[in-house]
Amino acid sequence: MSMLPFMTRRLFVAGALAVTAGAAPLGAQSADTTQIVVRAGTVIDGAGVARRNMDVVVRGGRIAAVRPSRGRADVDLGNRVLAPGLIDTHVHLGWYINTEGKLHQRDDGDDEGTAIINATGNAQRMLQAGFTTVQSVGGAEDAPVRDAVARGVIAGPRILTSLGSLNENAGPPDSIRAVVRRFKQRGADLIKIFASKSIRDGGVQTMTQDQLDAACGEAKAQGLRSVVHAHAASAAKAAVRAGCSQVDHGVLVDDEALQMMAKAGTWFEPQCELVNRNYLDHKEWFRGIGNYNDEGFAAMERAVVLRRELVKKYHAVPGLKVIYGTDAVAGAHGQNARDLVCRVRENGETAMDALTSATSLSAESLGLGKEIGRIAPGYQADLVSFDGDPRVDANAFMRVSFVMKGGVVHRQPPSFAGPRRRYP
Repeated sequence: MSMLPFMTRRLFVAGALAVTAGAAPLGAQSADTTQIVVRAGTVIDGAGVARRNMDVVVRGGRIAAVRPSRGRADVDLGNRVLAPGLIDTHVHLGWYINTEGKLHQRDDGDDEGTAIINATGNAQRMLQAGFTTVQSVGGAEDAPVRDAVARGVIAGPRILTSLGSLNENAGPPDSIRAVVRRFKQRGADLIKIFASKSIRDGGVQTMTQDQLDAACGEAKAQGLRSVVHAHAASAAKAAVRAGCSQVDHGVLVDDEALQMMAKAGTWFEPQCELVNRNYLDHKEWFRGIGNYNDEGFAAMERAVVLRRELVKKYHAVPGLKVIYGTDAVAGAHGQNARDLVCRVRENGETAMDALTSATSLSAESLGLGKEIGRIAPGYQADLVSFDGDPRVDANAFMRVSFVMKGGVVHRQPPSFAGPRRRYP
C-alpha cells in the first residue's frame, strides 16, 4: 500500500467515515481522546487575530491547544488559511426544487420522506462549503435532520431550527403565547416571527406591538431566542421595543431603527446578494407560486439597490451587532459564502470583519459564544481552510479545502483528494 501524502491512514479512515458517522452533539465530549494536530500557514482565530505557522491541537472533539508549529502534524494544510467553522444564522433547510423544476410546495405530491431527503442533501452541501453550524428558520422537516446529525447518523452542520413560524394570524396576545409554548414543546430551538410582509409585497408592518410583545416575551420566558422578519422600519422598532433577540433583513429600516438596535443590543442580520440573485437568476423555479411574479421580481431588483444603501446606514452606527445570515433558499445551499464575498467586494468590509461576523459574532447571537466560532482552547474543533487568502482575494471564501466539525474531518484538500476539485 502506498504512503498517504497528506494524512495518516488512521485520520483518513476517520475522515472517510465522517460522511456517514457525523459528529457528537454540541456540548458532548467525544469518548475518542486521539490527538490530531492540524497545521496551517495562517490561522485566523475568529476574533480578528491572525497568526502565521500555527498548529491547532484537537483532542476529544475540542481544541486542546493553539501553538507555533513544531514536530509532526497529522494534517498539514501548507500555506492555506485556517479559520473557525462558518456559521449561517438564516437558512431554509427544507426548501428544495422538486422533480418538476419548481419550488417544493406541500401539495406537489412529494411525501415527507422526499422532503427530509432533500433537506439532508441541503445540510450536507452547506457542511462541504465550510458551514459547520446553521440556523434554519424552517418547518417541521428540519427536526429529523437536526436530530440525525446530532446523533451521528448523517453528516451535516450543527442545526438549530424554529420548526415553523408565527405571524399576525396567530391571533391576540394570549393565543400567540400559546403558539410559542407549543413550539417549545415540539423541540424548537428558537421562535421565528414574521412582523412584516416580504419585500415582494412592500415589506409593510403586519404585527401589532401587543402581538410582538407577547411573542418575544413568551419566547424569553420559555428560554428561547426570537428571530424577527422585519423589512419596515416600524416593524424593526416594534421588535426592539418588544425585547426580541434578532431582526432579520431590515431593507427599509431607517437610522433611528438601527440606533435602537445598537442601544438595545439587538442582533441585526442583513443580507448582501445571495438570496436576491438566486431568485432573479432562477425565476422559473419560483414563478407562479404566491407573489413570485413579474411584480415581485421587480421588487427584488429594486431591493438590490436598497440593500446597498442599507450598508452605508448600518456601517455608520457604532455598537450595532451585525451577524451573518444569507436567507439561503432552494438552489442556494452550499453557496452560503457568496455573501462573504459580497460583503467584502460590495459592502467595503474587510475580510477579517466579515469572517468575524460569520464566526464569533454569529456564535454569540445563537447563545453559543463559548462553544463555537473561535479557534481557542476549549472550543469545539470546528475548522475550515481556504485555498487562497480571503484577505487578499475574497473569492477564497468560496474555495473551501478542508472541513472539520467537532474533531471529525468531512472534507480534505485537493492535494489529498485529487487535482480536479469541485467547489460547492
